[in-house]
Amino acid sequence: MVLQQPAHFMPIPPLESGDRLTRTEFERRYQATPEKFKAELIEGVVYVASPVRVFHGTPHAALVGWLTVYWAATPGVSVADNTTTRLDMDNEPQPDALLRIETGGNSTISEDGYIEGTPELIAEIASSSAAIDLGAKQNAYRRNGVQEYIVWQTFENRLSWFRLQAEEFVLIEPDADGIIRSSMFPGLWLAVPALLEGRMIEVLNVLQAGIADPAHQAFVQTLASPNLE
Repeated sequence: MVLQQPAHFMPIPPLESGDRLTRTEFERRYQATPEKFKAELIEGVVYVASPVRVFHGTPHAALVGWLTVYWAATPGVSVADNTTTRLDMDNEPQPDALLRIETGGNSTISEDGYIEGTPELIAEIASSSAAIDLGAKQNAYRRNGVQEYIVWQTFENRLSWFRLQAEEFVLIEPDADGIIRSSMFPGLWLAVPALLEGRMIEVLNVLQAGIADPAHQAFVQTLASPNLE
């Protein structure tokens, strides 16, 4: 006779792409996975990440570096890299990079150390994940009120910057100098052609010009007094 183990001794099933799970069950299974395992819950569906190749890793480092310099110059905002974000009950992504307002913004840090709510800016590196980043994930970010969404398609070497307007993502084009200026984060300027061509010194010089702009200093003052209009 074979004795069955009690239910609480049953092994936790592994996460697999295509699983349809609640956020609670997704987190239960995720906590039982190896440390370097990465999965996301997008519109109630699990997506398990592929191994990271240089086509993803180098652009990722460039975007995080750009955002980190802005963070260093802007008290009251914070950057996160590859951090689990509880958007809603069907969506728990790990954005490649995000920028959020710490006090008075649309997201908070939970007691167990996760981001809850909606970061103001999210950036994704789209290589093998392009169909998701520009499909279901983009829709989830739009519906949850992400104000600015950046997608860098590395195989095409194309960067798309979307801005939320009237509940829709609108594609923003660079100006005549090849620069996009964030509307949510004054001073966050991106030299798009320079970024795509790997000229990071130029990217950072343009960002420094944005940080030196009076609008950035006014923003910093606003962040220091979040209760003042």
